[in-house]
Amino acid sequence: MTTSTRTPTLAQLTTLRVGGPAGRYVETSTEAELIDVVRSADDAGEPLLVLGAGSNVLVSDEGFDGVVVRDLRTGVTTPDHSACAGVTVAVPAGTPWDDVVAHAVGTRLYGVEALSGIPGSTGATPVQNVGAYGQDVAQSIATVRTWDRSRGRVRTLAFGELAFAYRTSLLKRSMRVDPSDPRSPWSPTPRYVVLDLTLQLRVGPLSAPIAYAELARALDVAVGERAPLAEVRAAVLALRAGKGMVLDPTDPDTSSAGSFFTNPLLTSADAALLPDDAPRYPAGDGTVKTSAAWLIERAGFGRGYGLPGPAAVSTKHTLALTNRGGASAQDVLTLARTIRDGVSAQFGIRLEPEPVLVGTAL
Repeated sequence: MTTSTRTPTLAQLTTLRVGGPAGRYVETSTEAELIDVVRSADDAGEPLLVLGAGSNVLVSDEGFDGVVVRDLRTGVTTPDHSACAGVTVAVPAGTPWDDVVAHAVGTRLYGVEALSGIPGSTGATPVQNVGAYGQDVAQSIATVRTWDRSRGRVRTLAFGELAFAYRTSLLKRSMRVDPSDPRSPWSPTPRYVVLDLTLQLRVGPLSAPIAYAELARALDVAVGERAPLAEVRAAVLALRAGKGMVLDPTDPDTSSAGSFFTNPLLTSADAALLPDDAPRYPAGDGTVKTSAAWLIERAGFGRGYGLPGPAAVSTKHTLALTNRGGASAQDVLTLARTIRDGVSAQFGIRLEPEPVLVGTAL
């Protein structure tokens, strides 16, 4: 375990490159060390922020006056390999997520190939139920091992207990100060600190059925058809790079937290009030999903809005709010509020942020 003698800023630890100093920064290399840091902070009443790759977080300019801990454990193991049941893949939380996808594709395991290029640590993926191009990680998760801060013990959560939904889970909902209130403020750390997760993947040279029209076009296949795993991964990486969604230190469009707003889920009655040409997708339980990007663009906030910055909408992707150089957290929040309020005024829909907001609120 390493406790840094320097005081890094959260801007140095996050992809948005904003955020003030950390009170104390600790890196852990074993599960026991990670649990010990979390338990010690909780026992002492110290604020705690468990940080992965910092790709889905926006920290205030005041920083975080507490313990910031980063899990450095990596690796992918296959404790069970059965052609009938598929392959069980176990991954420590600190492993970069794209390493997991690359391993799966390289060993002819399918189920996560459309999630190529998503930045961040593996431990963050079930919290957000990350998804892209017609796949989400919930489709492949079997269990998630956690440290339950409330009970002070290791707890394994099975798929059914994780209550996955669009861009959320039991893990994420536990980050609310009042988990029963969807408008309650966020706590920086959930009740459950992810230790590792187990994926159940299938064996074969072809992908899962392609479920996203844009990806199907890139592969020159029909929606519902399958394609070679390596080709799917390459196509996804190319699509993401074209939208500034693959990290590149030379490209300011990638200095973001990915998609800043989630796609709104509406009742059928509310969806009927949208303009006729607004996207509508059935989302289950009588809800309809529409496109946040479409709403943002139609409200007058197109690509590059806010240039030259210091904070501006990406020139490649309307959903990404970017740091063009020297932006503060307040600059990003001001831009986000302008967009949220503009969409609300025009369409009566309140956009919700996707990144975790630490020490601030939208």
